[in-house]
Amino acid sequence: MTMIDLLIIGAGGFIGAVIRYIVSGKFNKGGSTLPYGTLIVNLAGSLLIGFVVGLDVPRLLTLLLVSGFAGALTTFSTLNKELLQLWTGKRKKQFFSYIFLTYGVGILMAFIGFIIGNL
Repeated sequence: MTMIDLLIIGAGGFIGAVIRYIVSGKFNKGGSTLPYGTLIVNLAGSLLIGFVVGLDVPRLLTLLLVSGFAGALTTFSTLNKELLQLWTGKRKKQFFSYIFLTYGVGILMAFIGFIIGNL
């Protein structure tokens, strides 16, 4: 990893974080049943990741758009990229195991943390 890599990731991350802040502020209104702003940025980021990975663009553009922009825009961009790589790599068992561990264990850990935090 070079300094150029880090600067490119940082530039993409800056833009992604600002857009996420704007979209979340506009759509995540109090009293709503779902955090629509977060849903919008996560789905948009997922679409972008699939698009960029599918295009097989140059490494620096992937760093800018996936690691930087989508990484800051979404909360799970890296997860989706890795799931896509497992699926397209014909590693279906690992694909489903990763989903279960990420969501199943992740939710369990969040619940445990919530309980501990409320002691």
